[in-house]
Amino acid sequence: MRALILGVAGALFLSPADAQQVPDRDVDISVASPAFARDTGPVVSLDAAHFNFHKLDGRFETFGNLLRNDGFRLRAFTDPFSADSLSKTQVLVISNALNKVNVGNWRGATPSAFTAEEIAAVKAWVGGGGALLLIADHFPFAGNAADLASAFGFEFYNAYAMPKEETSSDAFVLEDGTLKDDMILHGRSSAEVVRKVVTFTGSAFTAPSGARPILTLPQGFHLEFRTDSSIVTPETPRTEAGGLLQGAVMAVGKGRIAVFGEAAMFSAQRLGPAAEPMGFNAPGAEGNKQFILNLMRWLAQAT
Repeated sequence: MRALILGVAGALFLSPADAQQVPDRDVDISVASPAFARDTGPVVSLDAAHFNFHKLDGRFETFGNLLRNDGFRLRAFTDPFSADSLSKTQVLVISNALNKVNVGNWRGATPSAFTAEEIAAVKAWVGGGGALLLIADHFPFAGNAADLASAFGFEFYNAYAMPKEETSSDAFVLEDGTLKDDMILHGRSSAEVVRKVVTFTGSAFTAPSGARPILTLPQGFHLEFRTDSSIVTPETPRTEAGGLLQGAVMAVGKGRIAVFGEAAMFSAQRLGPAAEPMGFNAPGAEGNKQFILNLMRWLAQAT
């Protein structure tokens, strides 16, 4: 697993044009016991209005198809966030939104991908009963999502969360506490219990006191603060990351929010010329598939 993670991480350090990631259409996306009958479940909208790196018709194709097999109704969200546009969905998924200045330019400043009005609309919508899955990967994505996350009390580090040594792992497991025992992991039966989740590099954040940690980075990780995604040197600023979060959930008023600092864990892709698996198709990451289902059902208040 370590070799796979290092290979993926190395590819993610390339420029956006070079980091070829395509959906794995051969991965198993069947659901043994769907939560809803086909096309009858809550509407899940995947943001496509903010230059997103992950969209339904691209890198998050398998995410969408897996949820369709669980009965959710999937659509792309192509409008600015407002009370009216958000009223048409039950679960909003934002994965790696970008400000226009960072499209094809993973360097320099990383201003918010969202206007102040959009952030206010999303916050009010969640408080009124909506559900948000906010995913912001390593620099520049964490910077572009920082203002939206901060509106809910989550503070992103606009950096790469990296292991210091090859012996460190991006696998979060119940046994060592990096994967926190939570109702989301339990599913609806023993067949849906999740004991291990794997991520692929990503960012890190802190959460407000009302949040429930899900993924906690172990000791042996640090943050690399880059100003150019493709450049890392011995002089690149670094700080300890052990104890910071890469996943957490929280109730907000009548609604719910889940925040994660890594995106590939939610899909199944093939990376680069060697077509390396990345996501729940990767060796050792099979538990991610059930985790996705459990989390989305929790967000939709279906469990």
